[in-house]
Amino acid sequence: MTEAKAPGHGPLTGVRVLELAGIGPGPFAAMLLADLGADVVRVDRPGGPGLGIDPAHDVTHRNKRSVIVDLKAPGGAARVLDLAERADILIEGYRPGVAERLGVGPEDCHARNPRLVYGRMTGWGQDGPLADRAGHDIAYIALTGTLGMIGDPDRPPAVPANLLGDYAGGSLYLVVGVLAALHHARATGTGQVVDAAIVDGTAHLSAMIHGMLAAGAWQDRRGANLLDGGCPYYGTYETADGLHMAVGALEPRFYAEFLRLLGLEDLASAHADVAQWPELRERVAERFRTRTREAWTAVFDGSDACVAPVLSLREAPHHPHLAARATFTDHGGTTQPAPAPRFSATPTAVRTGPARPGADTDDVARDWDVPRLLSPPVNPQRKASS
Repeated sequence: MTEAKAPGHGPLTGVRVLELAGIGPGPFAAMLLADLGADVVRVDRPGGPGLGIDPAHDVTHRNKRSVIVDLKAPGGAARVLDLAERADILIEGYRPGVAERLGVGPEDCHARNPRLVYGRMTGWGQDGPLADRAGHDIAYIALTGTLGMIGDPDRPPAVPANLLGDYAGGSLYLVVGVLAALHHARATGTGQVVDAAIVDGTAHLSAMIHGMLAAGAWQDRRGANLLDGGCPYYGTYETADGLHMAVGALEPRFYAEFLRLLGLEDLASAHADVAQWPELRERVAERFRTRTREAWTAVFDGSDACVAPVLSLREAPHHPHLAARATFTDHGGTTQPAPAPRFSATPTAVRTGPARPGADTDDVARDWDVPRLLSPPVNPQRKASS
C-alpha cells in the first residue's frame, strides 16, 4: 500500500480513510480523523444524501475530498473496492446487511485488503432484536437510561440535541475503535471489523453514574442528585434579562466563595444539609433575578466560585477565553469549532472547507492510483435510495 500523497497536517498524516456517505455520526467521525491529518475520501451518492443542507456550509465535510460513485450501478462496487484496497480505514453507516448487498461489505473489502479496519456506525448495532429497525439519536439514548436522567423532575426528559448519542456515544467511540484497530493492524498485519453502536457508547458514558447508583450515592430519578440539577449549587439560574448563569460550586471552598459573592453567607450550612436545599435554591434564584447576566458575569469574574454565563452558539466564539485559545475558527466565511484536541509536535488545522460532492475525483484517482474512478459514471443523476 502506498502512502497518501494528499497534503496533511496532524498526527494521522499518511493514514487513508474511505468514508461511505451517510449522515450524522459517520461523517462527524470521518471529520475528526480528517482534522487529525488523515487523507479522508468521501464516496458520495449521486444526488447527495437528501437532507437539503448546502454542502458549502456542512463543516462535517471539511478537510476531506469527495468522489461520486453510484453503488447500485454496474461497476460501482468495483470502484469502491479499488479505493478500499488502498485505504487503512473504511467507515460506513448503513443498516446491517446493506453494505454486503451492495458488494462492499467486510468480506468483500478484506478479500482485497486484509489489513483494512472496517468501521461500522449504527444506532442499534450489528445484531440484537432492534438491529434492523430505523431509529435516531433520541431513541437510542432513551433505551440506555441516559435520556431519562436529563431535565426537571416534573417535566418530560430534556432533549440534549443529538450531541449525547450521535456524537459522544457514536462518533467518538467509532474513532477510538478504528484507531485502536489500526494500531493492531499495523502490529499484526490483520484488519478487523469495528461495531460501533450508539446504544453501546452512550451506555458506556454513564459508567460513573452506574457506580454511584450501585453505591447508593445516586437516585434513579431526575433532579434528585448532585450532578443532575437536583443540587442547588450545581445548576442554572435565570437573570434579570431572561438569560442564565451556570453554577458548579461543588467543593466547600468554591461554595463559600459563591455565597460570598452572592451575599448569602448565612446559608453556609446548607452545603451539606439537604433539608436546607429548597430554601437555598429559592434564595439563590431570587438573588440572580436582581441583575443581568452581564452584571453577574462581572461579579464572578476572576473568582473560583465556578460560575459562568450560559452563552448561545453565536455568542460563544466571542468569549474572551475561547477567543484567546482560538477554540473557534473562521474558514471560508463560516465560523466553526477548531480541531481538537491539540498536539505539540503535529498541530492540526482546518485545511480546506467542506468537500463538494465529486469535486476531487481527478485528484483522488491520481493520488490513490485508482484510474477506474475516471470511467464515465452510469446514470449519474439517479439518486441512490439505500
